[in-house]
Amino acid sequence: MSERTPLAVGQIRLRPDERGHDRWRIDPVGSMTVPGIVYSSDALISQVREDQALRQVANVAMLPGIVEASVAMPDVHWGYGFPIGGVAATDVEDGGVVSPGGVGFDISCGVRLLVSGLGAEELGPRLVRLMDVLDRKIPRGLGAGGVWHLRDEHQLLSVLAEGALAALGAGLASEADLAHCEDGGVLQDADPSQVSERALARGFGQVGSLGSGNHFLEVQVVEEIYDPGIAKAFGLSRSQVCVMIHCGSRGLGHQICSDHVRTMLASMPRYGIVVPDAQLACAPVRSEEGRSYLRAMAAAANYGRANRQALSSAVRDAFREALGTAELSLLYDVSHNLAKLEEHDVEGGRRLLCVHRKGATRALPPGHSDLPDDLRPHGQPVLVPGSMGTASYVLVGVEPGGAFSSACHGAGRRLSRHAALRQVRGRELRRELEASGVAVRARSDRGLAEEAPLAYKDVDEVVATCERAGLARRVARLRPLGVVKG
Repeated sequence: MSERTPLAVGQIRLRPDERGHDRWRIDPVGSMTVPGIVYSSDALISQVREDQALRQVANVAMLPGIVEASVAMPDVHWGYGFPIGGVAATDVEDGGVVSPGGVGFDISCGVRLLVSGLGAEELGPRLVRLMDVLDRKIPRGLGAGGVWHLRDEHQLLSVLAEGALAALGAGLASEADLAHCEDGGVLQDADPSQVSERALARGFGQVGSLGSGNHFLEVQVVEEIYDPGIAKAFGLSRSQVCVMIHCGSRGLGHQICSDHVRTMLASMPRYGIVVPDAQLACAPVRSEEGRSYLRAMAAAANYGRANRQALSSAVRDAFREALGTAELSLLYDVSHNLAKLEEHDVEGGRRLLCVHRKGATRALPPGHSDLPDDLRPHGQPVLVPGSMGTASYVLVGVEPGGAFSSACHGAGRRLSRHAALRQVRGRELRRELEASGVAVRARSDRGLAEEAPLAYKDVDEVVATCERAGLARRVARLRPLGVVKG
């Protein structure tokens, strides 16, 4: 059977979309008010078909106020409520809702890329020393412990209100860092009063830490340049050493999601909202519950940005101690678990939408007013980490783009953690990675096995699909030299 043959799963019928070879369509059935659109190549679609994500794409298409389509990126896989790799926008002024499941538990989980002035040949024999220092300086794991030791709850509230700007005040950031953060490093509508005491307690001791799971800090080298002009504008060149950081809002974000899902489940009958899955609990954007969630979510996003900024300061300290230089500039910092109020052209008119991106990153085109002055002529850097031991990518947003100016956020899982553990032994994987030239610093062989490369899709194919679909364009490919695992 050809990979382009329509597939029926229950009532869901996935068929090739006439608008592009890398687009698949789920026509509306039942309570779906818009279609589902899945960006996927022929090579990737079989993995999507084996996942529960298609059912979730269809479920999201039933949300009140959703416009255009429920969208899935090429790295899509099953998640909580929304699929990971899901994008959906609701009309704020026409009953549109916000759903915590469309953001996820790790609010503002995101990626930043630090660019060094070193070449791979200069790092060479000093890599082991650098990895040892990073291993010692970078807190990670499930519990408390961060490089930024907050004085008291008042300072935590400042982090929630000010994000990376609070890190600037603490000497952990520069003005240049903030300029190259999404939103300048701070969401202005954050309201710490909407964050529960339980969430505050979980977040107090974790600012400047990786956490666990798929979070990581990776030392990389620019292996290939696809667009020399954009690469030069981004400060990237072949053989250049970079550091990629992937983490989010830790226990604080998780608790905020849990708190507001419960609140919305209780409030939905009052608004006459019925959803096909309790994990899609939601409330109108303009309602008290919707506004409360968005303000708490923004506070968690600020925490996530401060978290990555504090880790950047620790990385610079490690470079100074191990290599005698702290020259690391921030290319960009972008979240891939967030809901934002944005204006987009929909059905011929400009409308205010609540755009949910869960496991998807903004991919703003050249000229967009939200970009810093030096990046605006070129478009937004889109940072796409691969699986451990495989390549990562820097892409750039394009005009006109698609999916409300969104792109993929990574390779995307194809195996659950339990399935990966059945196929991989962490100790053996560690040896294989070290033998391939990737220095590994991980506290747990089990955690290493859960994140094995075979548990993820082919990031090269995911990124190529994004490019062919007109979501973003490749700029550079980065190869790992060393990884510190959460």
